[in-house]
Amino acid sequence: MPYMRDTDLTSAFLEGLAAAPSSALLLDYDGTLAPFQIERDQAYPYPGIVPLLQAIQQSGRTELIVITGRPIHEVQNLLVPLTGIEIWGAHGLDHVLSDGIRQQIEIDPSLQAGLTRAKDWLSQQDLLSLAEVKPGGVAVHWRGLPEHRIEEVRSRTLQGWSALAQDGLKLLQFEGGLELRVTRPDKGDAIAAILHRLGPSTPIAFLGDDLTDEDGFRRLENRGLSILVRSQHRQTAAQAWLRPPDELIAFLQRWLRQITPS
Repeated sequence: MPYMRDTDLTSAFLEGLAAAPSSALLLDYDGTLAPFQIERDQAYPYPGIVPLLQAIQQSGRTELIVITGRPIHEVQNLLVPLTGIEIWGAHGLDHVLSDGIRQQIEIDPSLQAGLTRAKDWLSQQDLLSLAEVKPGGVAVHWRGLPEHRIEEVRSRTLQGWSALAQDGLKLLQFEGGLELRVTRPDKGDAIAAILHRLGPSTPIAFLGDDLTDEDGFRRLENRGLSILVRSQHRQTAAQAWLRPPDELIAFLQRWLRQITPS
């Protein structure tokens, strides 16, 4: 799909917010709201993002929802002082509503056993220091490593984990690493549940950057606006493209203006 920047499609969507009694803004976290960092607990949002999201939330006309591969508590800590937002963590395995009610999907024991084997393999290969173990997945991060080391880690992990990527487990490459995780749910499943709850008339947009966001972009096709947020364009199912942080901030500012009474 050819990319689009400040398109008629995006403008028409934003203009339609003014007449809508409610709307929904769905956001990935890493690479979308925040730049990637070697130290993951230091991946704070771009300057100016949190106040804008607070103002959008306080309008009472847009529901903010974060859909991320991170565990929920990490996103909550990084978005302080923004609170009371719905978060789908671990690609949808863990879910907290804006009122704090928590819902978690149990992982089949056989799939959990496969993830344990993946973690054990990393330990045997002396790669555990690069690992992140989270609900439904094990990830290897190589951001900040020398190029030759990245290729070594990537090829070794692909080879070691390939046999495990079957029967409900999938191997995904993301920006800066690899993850072995349960096949379902994915971000598309999370968006499907949100769409079911909101109904057909609520304007909805989803902003994401990574390959794991493509399931969400595809699920939103013909129902809402999907936007790739990335410095460099790539092949994507998203309908539009924004470069962070300036174009992302401009988009959020336009959103806020449209939902704020004159």
